[in-house]
Amino acid sequence: MPHAARPTVTLHDVAAAAGVSVSTASRVLGGSTRKVAPEHEARVLAAAAALRYTVDASARAMRRASDSIALIADDLTTPSMAMIVAAMEREARTAGAFVTVSSTMAASERQFETVRLLRALRPRALVLTSSRAMANALGGRLLKELVSYEREGGRVVIVGETDMPFDAIGVDDHGAGEVMGAFVARTGHRRVVILGGVPESRNMPLRTAGFVAGLRAGGLAERDIRVVHGETSRQAGFDAARRLAEEGLDGAEAVLAVNDMVAIGAMSGFRAAGLSVPGDVSVTGIDDIPLAGDVTPRLTTVALPLARAGAEAIRFALEKTGTGRRLTLEGRLVVRDSTR
Repeated sequence: MPHAARPTVTLHDVAAAAGVSVSTASRVLGGSTRKVAPEHEARVLAAAAALRYTVDASARAMRRASDSIALIADDLTTPSMAMIVAAMEREARTAGAFVTVSSTMAASERQFETVRLLRALRPRALVLTSSRAMANALGGRLLKELVSYEREGGRVVIVGETDMPFDAIGVDDHGAGEVMGAFVARTGHRRVVILGGVPESRNMPLRTAGFVAGLRAGGLAERDIRVVHGETSRQAGFDAARRLAEEGLDGAEAVLAVNDMVAIGAMSGFRAAGLSVPGDVSVTGIDDIPLAGDVTPRLTTVALPLARAGAEAIRFALEKTGTGRRLTLEGRLVVRDSTR
């Protein structure tokens, strides 16, 4: 004969057996941070074991959702994003919250679907990191979804450029490029190639425009500044440097890359072509990822406060109400060995 199903043991049963209130039993078995007297905790645990009580994992997960902060990122594979995410997790842990992460690969429709899915899970806050999150995206559908989420009690924070009515944290990409352009001009480089990324992105064209502004202010003529567009990856930097080397550099004395990974790839490309950095050509980047100080030669770059951006995003997200604040963080020139 089949065994009779064992009656479901509830939290009320455990509380009654332990002689404590249901709220006390819930704190012990639900992982609450609120303190429970040791003798009460021992009685609850003993009663739960005797009754073979099992925590409802799905219910607990629903309760925990209010402690979660959902990060929606364009691309999780970049070193700069890794710095932001690590800082977010550290800041969230200190506040008793945790971070979940999703990637959209900068696809607007995928970003919208991710927001809609996460909204149904009721996280405490949504943090979107995107080079450009604009109100008119997808005909305004993304903005409408985010506004509805905030009306339900959630919080939205944008890391990147946006015209949406939410708190936003960004870095001064144009200013970072301008600082580097001015430095390269000041150190005597008179002909320059800029590895400028793809024009369709937002922050990379801003850095490129900053490079040009700094170089022009430093005395370089427009004809002596060449901009080459391409992907913002190490391989793209390597390939661009090899092509420049094959062309003989055409008198270029410095190569300014829109991020450190492109710059590191370019240094490898020049080395593979038999050119010396900085003996034959100076190379610079932007971001100051950890690898920038470990490569040979060590990379001259503009350090962006990416970790601070991540930490500030969590602080904004944990506040009860948003005010549409705009926080812009500035970079800092770091001169190392890749420039002469």
